[in-house]
Amino acid sequence: MRVAAVIGVDIGTSSSKGVLVDLGGRVIGSCTRHHEVDRPRPGWVEMDAEIWWQEFVGITRELLAPGEADVVAVGVSGMGPCVLLTDADGVPLRPSILYGIDTRSTGQIARLNERFGENAIMQRCGSALSTQSAGAKIAWVADTEPHLFARARRLFMPSSWLAFKLTGEYVLDQHSASQCTPLYDTENLTWYLPWAKEIAPELVLPPLRWAGEVAGSVTAEAASLTGLRVGTPVITGTIDAWSEAISVGAQGVGDLMLMYGTTMFLVNTVPNRLTSPSLWGTVGALPGTRNLAAGMATSGAITGWLRDLFGSPDYPELLRLAELSGPGAGGLLMLPYFAGERTPIMDPHARGVIAGLTVSHTRGDLYRAALEATGLGVRHNIETMQAAGGDIRRVVAVGGGTQGKLWTQVVSDITGRAQDIPSQTIGASYGGAFLAAQVVTDVSIEAWNAIREIREPRPELAADYEELYALYRELYTGSKNIAHGLAARQERLTAETPPLAQRKARTEGVAP
Repeated sequence: MRVAAVIGVDIGTSSSKGVLVDLGGRVIGSCTRHHEVDRPRPGWVEMDAEIWWQEFVGITRELLAPGEADVVAVGVSGMGPCVLLTDADGVPLRPSILYGIDTRSTGQIARLNERFGENAIMQRCGSALSTQSAGAKIAWVADTEPHLFARARRLFMPSSWLAFKLTGEYVLDQHSASQCTPLYDTENLTWYLPWAKEIAPELVLPPLRWAGEVAGSVTAEAASLTGLRVGTPVITGTIDAWSEAISVGAQGVGDLMLMYGTTMFLVNTVPNRLTSPSLWGTVGALPGTRNLAAGMATSGAITGWLRDLFGSPDYPELLRLAELSGPGAGGLLMLPYFAGERTPIMDPHARGVIAGLTVSHTRGDLYRAALEATGLGVRHNIETMQAAGGDIRRVVAVGGGTQGKLWTQVVSDITGRAQDIPSQTIGASYGGAFLAAQVVTDVSIEAWNAIREIREPRPELAADYEELYALYRELYTGSKNIAHGLAARQERLTAETPPLAQRKARTEGVAP
């Protein structure tokens, strides 16, 4: 007998993931489509939005193929904040500029800070301008691609793009809007038109809804492509990290969600509006909630880079070798700033550092150092959250990195904090499915996704990691100027894209 179910699809940095879930929270099916972002220049990270839609269509058809379920609602989420500009008909004008890992807008950040005032922006928008700010990226397009920008009429992010393609409705959720600094007023939960009209006078900003509110229903055209029924409700959706927090019930005051993915993300639910120059003060995904949020520019991206560098051994083998390496990684220390860094240092020109290398170090040592670098970065962000007024009472882990025990154990050991590990750590797609289920029935995340284990810190390692953390903080300070100089050299070296043969020679050792 066919069961009533919901679909949740999330567009991530390295893949799109979909789940088919019955109304009791049981996962009936799941599938993934892997993709790569485009990096045309250092600091530029883009993606063609058509890939998002093609992957959504493929995922949905695959999930529906067994014919076991009647889909009664659809959930969507995606990486963000991103900037996808389209014309008045919703046709993309250029690839989407991705979130804070894209650092091209530093000039616009400086200009907008001078124009509106750093303090005024912080007070109105909840966050300082940074490479995470969608408004600064919009300003970059206006400044550097004026002929294209003159045709721009609509702003989308991955979740709102999927909702638009499915329903024809042009909407954005409140949380995503709150990361469009300086276009949004976090006090009054609305677009701040005086600044928005100055930065993008012809852009029609989308009407705002909450993540779980219905954006619209599946159109006949979308139904023919996806296999969904005409009229199926589609939620508005939100940014992936906030959907992840929903998926594990990390919505109470004092909850901190740790998202283990291509990047590491932290979302702390706070009792009232808080601001910090080193974090993002945002509106929550659900009505009445407020957050302090933090995000590292890389985490799983470094482990993936190492895997490829080592000749693509599988992750279980690398985790085994890292376990053998032991705490401290044989005397290695890594700064995880391989794509600049977002919070708390807000330094797009930071670069990765591996200190202490000798000819005796192994793959396991390097991989362990990468895991520990993530833990050290998490601790730095947690301390910054506490200094800004955040009250962290419970930590909940989610994402692909929770599947192996070692990574979460390392983070607990370094931070000294236990982590709740829920039964389902699929993440954002599961959170979108849950919000979709709430549209059609009365469900609770506690019933859907109970905690299955708790990762406790090991107190015998506290002193060693305290020493390593002090060295970690000192290493950035001591290497900052060198990193900035190297970043400037990288910019100069790639100001003009080299011919394909030269790129292959550089990356693969192939003679041009």
